[in-house]
Amino acid sequence: MAHFSTPDAPRFSVEVYQNEYLPEGGREVNAIITVTSAGGGAAAGPPIPAPVHGGFEDAPGAYDSASGRSGGSPHAARAAVVIMVDCSGSMDYPPTKMRHAREATAAAIDTVRDGVAFSVVAGTHKAVEIFPGDGRLAIADPLTRAQAKEALRSLSPGGGTAIGTWLLQADLLFDSTDAAIRHGILLTDGRNEHEEPQRLRAVLDACAGRFTCDARGVGTDWEVEEVTGIAAALLGTADIVADPAGLAADFTRMMETAMGKEVADVSLRLWTPKGAEVAYVKQVAPTVEDLTARRVEAGPRVGDYPTGSWGDESRDYHLCVRVPAAEVGQEMLAARISLVQPVPDGVGSPPSPLAQGLVRAVWTDDLVVSTAMNPQVAHYTGQAELAQAIKQGMNARKSGDAEQATAKLGRAVQLAAASGNEDTAKLLAKVVDVLDVAAGTVRLKAKVAEADEMTLETRSTKTVRVKK
Repeated sequence: MAHFSTPDAPRFSVEVYQNEYLPEGGREVNAIITVTSAGGGAAAGPPIPAPVHGGFEDAPGAYDSASGRSGGSPHAARAAVVIMVDCSGSMDYPPTKMRHAREATAAAIDTVRDGVAFSVVAGTHKAVEIFPGDGRLAIADPLTRAQAKEALRSLSPGGGTAIGTWLLQADLLFDSTDAAIRHGILLTDGRNEHEEPQRLRAVLDACAGRFTCDARGVGTDWEVEEVTGIAAALLGTADIVADPAGLAADFTRMMETAMGKEVADVSLRLWTPKGAEVAYVKQVAPTVEDLTARRVEAGPRVGDYPTGSWGDESRDYHLCVRVPAAEVGQEMLAARISLVQPVPDGVGSPPSPLAQGLVRAVWTDDLVVSTAMNPQVAHYTGQAELAQAIKQGMNARKSGDAEQATAKLGRAVQLAAASGNEDTAKLLAKVVDVLDVAAGTVRLKAKVAEADEMTLETRSTKTVRVKK
């Protein structure tokens, strides 16, 4: 295990869990990589002080407190956040939905720490920045938070839904700051009906790596794949808030997490030896997310996989590498893992890795040793299968294939119980009647509340950590 830290950043560590022993001729090496960051002072410490007017050179577009604008420059902020609120016509049904959205946004604004650059965008078939306006970001302090909450009065339902336009507006706002940590919060209650799917996909591709974004669907009239797709592309979280009354608590939690981020743009760098190939790289905790296709080449036999921003937290990754076959008694380094941050153009040589770990391969004729599956690898293989079984089962249920739906959801019940994923087990029990947990025998419920169905689908990729 290796560590690296600076006075202003959390301390990172990497732990590797694997069975390094392969049978003669064996090629596939699996490992679970646990990455932990801890000790970030700002995340648990006092609020970042608001810049004093005149303390920074005001950049164009800075919000000036002397004239109702915040002191300091958004360029000098160390973090920035943009809140995107759905204001389409459907937010008027029921009328309390818009009120709850305003209250939730106000709660999020109250949670923004002093010194953080922020903005609020009203999203319909267009994107309108309601605070502070004119393509600027405000610097959070008591005055700007009060002004932002007052501006929420202008949020009113009307118009269509074009989520890609909201994200592009957020990207433009983030361009006005040098803040390293850039985070969006997006709320929608409906389908992206005023944009072609390929338009949203293109926007997500353009914004990937530029900022992270949490996405929330309120009510039950939105598309699960759209909301989870936004979060996956922008390395954020996705969830359902079936009852609008729960928005304020959810927004507060999201913003608290965002305010705890201390290190931005961390990549998992993977070196493999000549002749080896990466089968896949997946995040497996706290959620399942396949990162394989996001590889960016970083040198000969070296690739970077994005992980986004970090605070005090721990995540697990499943690495599978295929190595050249070898004879009994031989051993090799199958992969070297390191955590890195990008170096700004023209700024010196690359810094030392934040942390490092090694994955080994050793060939043996001891079948007991070579066929034993590492507990961490076994656990997360099951968790990934659980997420896939739920997705396949729910798709089959929607298409009317009761036999396939019963088989897949029964397997999901079995896997959830075996791994101790109690939350997912409870969600499954709202969709199927469980007859035999161990055998995975279930019966599809005749009637299922739409909110329960969407909650299971949205949260299907959430995992539990392996029991140590």
